[in-house]
Amino acid sequence: MRARTIAWIVVGAGCALVPFAHADWNPGDPHKMHWPQLPDPQGWDVNMTWPKVLADDWRCSQTGPVSDIHFWFSWEYDQPAPIEWIDVSIHSDIPATPGSHSRPGDLLWARRFMPSMPNVRFRPYGQGPQGWYDPKTGLWRRPDHLAFYQANIDHIDNPFIQQQGTIYWLDLSIKLPDGINRRIGWKTSRDHFNDDAVWQHRGEPPPWSWNELRDPITHESLDLAFVITPAPGTVALLGLASIMVARRRR
Repeated sequence: MRARTIAWIVVGAGCALVPFAHADWNPGDPHKMHWPQLPDPQGWDVNMTWPKVLADDWRCSQTGPVSDIHFWFSWEYDQPAPIEWIDVSIHSDIPATPGSHSRPGDLLWARRFMPSMPNVRFRPYGQGPQGWYDPKTGLWRRPDHLAFYQANIDHIDNPFIQQQGTIYWLDLSIKLPDGINRRIGWKTSRDHFNDDAVWQHRGEPPPWSWNELRDPITHESLDLAFVITPAPGTVALLGLASIMVARRRR
């Protein structure tokens, strides 16, 4: 019991020493979902510019807070613009039934993030000949752009608490300044899970319907690139605590 107490003191002290460390995510880093859905360097970027909303599902692999969310994006024509805000929400799952695809259900958690917030960070991630796709208009273009980026939202206050084995949906939309002809897209992934992603257009009066997201050329199911992770440093600190417990037992 004393060893366990010491271990938690170590974890607490470590958290106090590093209260806020930015956390880019790299392949091989910890995650809390079925598997990371990595970006396809030659895939599509699907228009997520508000009032477009995109969503994809994941299965929780570890009960606990969704403290960090990472996703990948690109700019149409490689022409960036200022971001006003990022709307993020988490929903329950409505499973597929004969004749109906799965889709987001009840709203469980929602937050609006500003690029100026200290826990929001963007970084260049890679390049590849990528396509642009707007499922609302049906417009697609390939090739359209080369660069893609990673968005990192970490240390989320009052995060959603997920339960192991449960399927949830992550919804994203990004608002750009009015009056500029720029668009931003959520990158697709080759890492397929469960059902295809979905899209919604909120520029019209509700009710809004969810539509399947499919490749405009092959009509195959599309998934989106994102990963749900533990808080930065949590795994390392818990590992240190485990080592100390083991040493105390010797």
